[in-house]
Amino acid sequence: MAHATARGAYQQLTDRLNRFPQGAPPSELLYRILGLLMSEREAGLLAQVPIRPFHARKAARIWGVSVGEARKILDGLASRAILLDVETGGGTVYVLPPPMAGFFEFSMMRVRDDVDQHLLSELLYEYITVEDDFIVDLFTTGQTQLGRVFVNERALAAAEERRRLGASRPSHGVPSATCPLTVLDYERASEVIQTSEHMGVGVCYCRHKMEHVGRACAAPRDICMTFGGTADSLIRHGYARRVDRVEGMDLLAEAYENNLVQFGENVQNGVAFICNCCGCCCEAMIAARRFGMQDPVYTTNFVPHIDAAACNGCGKCADVCPVEAMTLVSANDPHKPRKRRANLDAGICLGCGVCTRVCPKDALWLEPRPERVITPVDTLHRTVLMAIERGRLQDCIFDNRALLSHRAMAAILGVILRLPPLKQALATEQMRSRYLVRLLEHVTP
Repeated sequence: MAHATARGAYQQLTDRLNRFPQGAPPSELLYRILGLLMSEREAGLLAQVPIRPFHARKAARIWGVSVGEARKILDGLASRAILLDVETGGGTVYVLPPPMAGFFEFSMMRVRDDVDQHLLSELLYEYITVEDDFIVDLFTTGQTQLGRVFVNERALAAAEERRRLGASRPSHGVPSATCPLTVLDYERASEVIQTSEHMGVGVCYCRHKMEHVGRACAAPRDICMTFGGTADSLIRHGYARRVDRVEGMDLLAEAYENNLVQFGENVQNGVAFICNCCGCCCEAMIAARRFGMQDPVYTTNFVPHIDAAACNGCGKCADVCPVEAMTLVSANDPHKPRKRRANLDAGICLGCGVCTRVCPKDALWLEPRPERVITPVDTLHRTVLMAIERGRLQDCIFDNRALLSHRAMAAILGVILRLPPLKQALATEQMRSRYLVRLLEHVTP
């Protein structure tokens, strides 16, 4: 009976997690993971918290305890990085992050002895990589995705210098020297580092986990970055180390030297994390390899161009490509039948640019994609888009644990009103609300 009760609490928490677009499919493995991270009682309490950030007094009302008792529970959960506690002008607010990017990663962002990290790693690997319902749900459902790739700025600088000097050969019938490489500030990891109020660095969750299951590579581990309120919370509780902008740029340079891909939150403003990913350990790169044609990760606005005449077929570009978009094929040279050359599958290329850095013949450089990739403005914008596409918008607006404020409702409706008609229609279909339909009818041209 005790086992059934415990599982019931974790099932309730799973139901709560799945009211958010980034959920976690039910699984015995998931219940075991949750059981390692929190007690049955804690799971039951977390199953009741609002989706939106909340104060201790809100939790106290929901749980039927005093504000002091609620704050003690919340602070204990935040100290283990299950909750985030964010300091605001109105006091501390708490939020239950999704499993990913969220408390799954946080659990492995430092070496700790209060959790069996070896067992946790094995369970996470089985749940995410082997069982794969989680990774399919997270990375292949809908068009709007959790993460995006930041362009390799060194590769971009080299391409811009080539363009400026007019040294490149024609590409697709248009000289590269005449194609401007327009890159916006939010596309640069360096801009996130330079402008964020808080920045922390922690152990790479993916490589730490893979180390415990005997599959880790030699890439640096203490290199994954968090920003803003997320970083401040993790730093205060010892899950990240505070770094300044100078060290942040040094870490970015270290990532470039190790041909790591910058994978971060898919927003223009308020980026919360940038991981420095290898192709072998990192789940985003694994998802990009397995489901590449389904666009599991937002790409950059650039793609490598191959100078077939200069390519010597050494294969270095294929070796570093994290998603196997770059391969070697026959050069079709009748005089050298064994000669090979690089070949790009642009449909699955991330546009990270690491391949261009390792080419010894200067036969690769970045060029703009034919169409720009549109990045959501902020976390609210991305969450609403993901919720619409995944059929969960009603859960974000009508949280049955707490009434939504007029300000938050207005913000969500503002996002909906800026959507194209089809997605507006999907939103109203999910809501099945005559109020929302009429509101949209009155304000939409």
